[in-house]
Amino acid sequence: MTNKIKKIAVLTSGGDAPGMNAAIRSVVRTCAFYNVECAGIYRGFQGLIEGDFKAFNARSVKDIINKGGTILKTARSKEFRTPEGRQKAYNALKEAHIDALVIIGGDGSFTGALQFNKEFNFPVMGIPGTIDNDIFGTTHTLGYDTALNTVVEAIDKIRDTASSHNRLFFVEVMGRDVGHLALNAGVGAGAEEILIPEENIGLDRLLDSLIRSKKSGKSSSIVVVAEGDKIGKTVFELKDYVEEHMEEYEVRVSVLGHMQRGGSPSCFDRVLASRMGVKAVETLLEGQTNFMVGLLNDKIQLTPLENAVKGKSEINKELMRVSDIMTT
Repeated sequence: MTNKIKKIAVLTSGGDAPGMNAAIRSVVRTCAFYNVECAGIYRGFQGLIEGDFKAFNARSVKDIINKGGTILKTARSKEFRTPEGRQKAYNALKEAHIDALVIIGGDGSFTGALQFNKEFNFPVMGIPGTIDNDIFGTTHTLGYDTALNTVVEAIDKIRDTASSHNRLFFVEVMGRDVGHLALNAGVGAGAEEILIPEENIGLDRLLDSLIRSKKSGKSSSIVVVAEGDKIGKTVFELKDYVEEHMEEYEVRVSVLGHMQRGGSPSCFDRVLASRMGVKAVETLLEGQTNFMVGLLNDKIQLTPLENAVKGKSEINKELMRVSDIMTT
């Protein structure tokens, strides 16, 4: 370990995700282990600009590993997108004698971190935190596993109602650009059809699938829809279309919304956050910067931040094939 870095700060940015607190805890306690000062930055990049810092030690992060959300809060910052805003942020960091920054967030947060490093040569390290699992360079982002289990549990409960009333339910889950959550939850919950942004199956195929299910004896069905699905403008348009062509079905829509982001993180997310936090701090102390820590082949590995931002998270083609077979 090099000894140039004396103080590291950590912030959370973008949408909150279960496991962020566990990652904060890991960063703070790894700093304590290596006798490096640590500060928490409140309200993301906006708090960075305003110097909303607080000194953290190992005891500052007790009893947070099991909590959802982020104790550091998160906020969008239009000001950080300007050169003047980033200059204020740099000045605040230097005034607080902070030497490096750990940013827990998604691609928007990493884009800001890259720009900040480019302008001021300030050491930055990224930890991926988003339930969408849409970051290149890691098989799992923080919060994804927890959200997945939340969605499956919700669908299981919705199925009870669907079966009792012979209803068709469209269940919308988060996933504006990628369908990881919808695909995995759909397979795990036994959905009759799964609609994701990566595969535009079309209204006709959706209708054919539902008709086949009806003919096979199914009196109720669950269709999982990613919010970024390309078939219809909204899940409610899908409902109207099916009701128009299948009068025998009573169709309902359930939009799970922000409940997917909440709740106590799963054991997987807690362990992953702990591993990522350690790697982030140790990498900075080794003199490396502009990386994101990720999980690849069950090992914590580094991906250049630029690649994490520009790369595209790929959907699991094999799981899509499994889904097609399971919905037969």
